[in-house]
Amino acid sequence: MSDAEEVTVERLPELLKNDNAVKVAGIDVDGILRGKLMAKKKFLSIAQEGFGFCSVIFGWDMHDQTYFRELGISNKENGYRDVIAIPDLSSFRRIPWENNVPFFLISFHDPDTGGSLSACPRSILKRTVGKLREKGYGAMAGAEYEFYQFRAPQSHDGPERNSSSTATFLRDNPVNSLPPLTEGMFGYSITRPVHNQDYYYGIFDACAQFNCGIEGWHTESGPGVFEAALEFGEITAMADKASLFKLVVKSLGSKHGITPCFMAKPREGLPGNSGHMHVSIVDEAGKNLFYRGEEDPSPPFPDVRYLSDLGRHFLAGLIDGLPDIMPILAPNVNSYKRLVENFWAPVTVSWGLEHRAASIRLISPPTSSGKATRFEVRVPGADTNPHFVLSAILALGWRGIEKKMEIPIPPLGKGEDVGGSSDKGVRLAKSLKEATQKFMAKDSVAREVFGDEFVDHFGGTREHEIRLWDEAVTDWEIKRYIETV
Repeated sequence: MSDAEEVTVERLPELLKNDNAVKVAGIDVDGILRGKLMAKKKFLSIAQEGFGFCSVIFGWDMHDQTYFRELGISNKENGYRDVIAIPDLSSFRRIPWENNVPFFLISFHDPDTGGSLSACPRSILKRTVGKLREKGYGAMAGAEYEFYQFRAPQSHDGPERNSSSTATFLRDNPVNSLPPLTEGMFGYSITRPVHNQDYYYGIFDACAQFNCGIEGWHTESGPGVFEAALEFGEITAMADKASLFKLVVKSLGSKHGITPCFMAKPREGLPGNSGHMHVSIVDEAGKNLFYRGEEDPSPPFPDVRYLSDLGRHFLAGLIDGLPDIMPILAPNVNSYKRLVENFWAPVTVSWGLEHRAASIRLISPPTSSGKATRFEVRVPGADTNPHFVLSAILALGWRGIEKKMEIPIPPLGKGEDVGGSSDKGVRLAKSLKEATQKFMAKDSVAREVFGDEFVDHFGGTREHEIRLWDEAVTDWEIKRYIETV
C-alpha cells in the first residue's frame, strides 16, 4: 500500500465501520492458509498486540495428523500451547467472492521471547530480507504457477460439486476416472478458455480485486492445465500474493464445480506443475543491481557478460547451495516424480543464459532489457511454499555475495539438455528421503543460512512425510503384484 493508504490501528474503526466480521489467516510449513473468522470487536481488540493461536498448526501435517516425532514448537510436553498471532495491517484486503469480508494475513511469534517464530513462513522471509536491508539492498520477485484442473463430480449426498465432493469421489473411485477440465494438449489456446469463460475470467478479475494480480494467464500443455504469471513486485509482498493466488483459484474452483490441483505431478506420462520463481536485487532507489551497465569484454563465461559482479556472486551461491535446500524446492514425495529427465524439468545443478532446460535461467541482455536482469529458478514445483522458496533463493544468493563466491561450473551448452556432455552439475536428489538427509546434515548449507532450529523443524516435518510414504501400499503395487508373485 502507498503511504496515503497505510492502515494503522487508529484507522481500523473507520476502515471497518460497515463490517461486523474480519477474516484472518497465517501460513503453515506446507504453504496452507490456516485461519478463522472473528467478530469485528474481537479483531479491533487484538489488532496491535495479537492473539493466541493454537500452535498445533506447526505440530501436524496437511491432513491434521500430528507428527510421528514431536517437534519443538508444538508438542504434548508444552500442551500444544498457543503462539502469538499478530495481524499484518499492511496486508489488508477484502475477499471479493465472500461478500467483501475484510481479510488480514498474520505472522506467528514465540510467546516466551516475543520474537518471530522460527518456522513461520512469512517471518523467515522477512528475516532473510532484513539481512539485505541492513546493507541498503532490497529484492524483487515474480512467481509462475502451472496447475491441472478437474471437474468435481456431483456428491452422492447432495447437489454440490466442489473440492469436497472430489475427495469423496476419490475415496471410492480410481484417480484416472476424475475428468479433466478440458481434454488434450493445447497450450496458449485462445479458444479453450471460452469453454469455461466465467471461471477463467473470474479468477483473473478476483486476483486483481484481491491484490494478487495476474500479469499473464493462459492454457498450458496438458489436459485442463492453466498457467499464471503473477505481477512482479517486492519479494515479501510477492510471496504473500503467491499464497493468496492459490486461495483465489481454489475458492473460485469450488464455486464452479472445479478442483484445481497444484501437486507437482498429477498424471503419469505428462508434464508436471512447475512453480518457477524470478529474483533480482535492487538498491534503495529500485535500480537493478544484477545488470552490469555495459558489456564485460573478458567475462569468465560469455553468458555472464552483462551480469554484474554482485550478480555473479549471487549465481555462485545458488549453484553451491542448491542441492542442500531441495526439501524446500521439492517438499513432497510426489515432487520428485516431476524432476525426471525428458519432462521439461531440471534434474541437475545447472545454469545458462536464456536456457529453459537449466535449473537456473539467467535472463539478461542482449535478450532482455538491463532493468529486467534476473534469475529464474526452475526447480520448484507448484506444490511449494512460496515464502520458503523465495527465502531459500535469496539466502543462498546472499551467502554467495558475502563470501564473494565464483561461478564453479560452465553454463549449459546451447541445445544441450541436463545430463548432456556440457552439463557439469551434480544430480539433484531423486527422492524426498535423499533430499532431507542432505538438508539435515550437520554441515548442510541449509543450517548455515537458516539456523538449526528451522532446519530441525522443517526437516522433521519432511521425515514424517517420508514415513507415511514408506508405510503406504499403492495401487501400482497391488496391480503389479497381487496375482503374479
